Amino acid sequence: MTRFLRLVSSTALMACFVMGGMGMGIGTVAADSGGEKNGAVPALMTTADSKAHAANNEGIEHYNQEHWDVAVGHFQKAVEADPNSAEAHYNLALALDKSDKHKEAAMEFKKAQDLGKDNPDIQNSKILLGHVKMLEGGM
Repeated sequence: MTRFLRLVSSTALMACFVMGGMGMGIGTVAADSGGEKNGAVPALMTTADSKAHAANNEGIEHYNQEHWDVAVGHFQKAVEADPNSAEAHYNLALALDKSDKHKEAAMEFKKAQDLGKDNPDIQNSKILLGHVKMLEGGM
């Protein structure tokens, strides 16, 4: 009986490590990743009344599936539909960054920063701040 309990205990402990990711629950994001999941910073929603809303949502769908180039196209349409949408510029910048178009991404991040003064998700974005700093440093 003791041997059986040891086996059950060790199996349960192993299952906790495997299923829990050694303390990080399934589907959780590491605390130091800045809100990133699978290496991608989350894209931002626009308001429902924004002219960019439909194209932005399509872009988010593709961005979340890691279809970077397709997402870029949708986010470009969102920016064209509403050039004053900080979220659309931000999302376009994210997708450009994932497509290794860092200079273009930096310019879009700067537009998002300028337009999104009241959006803390934009103003406090580490990826945005890093790109803007590179841009200001003569990227």
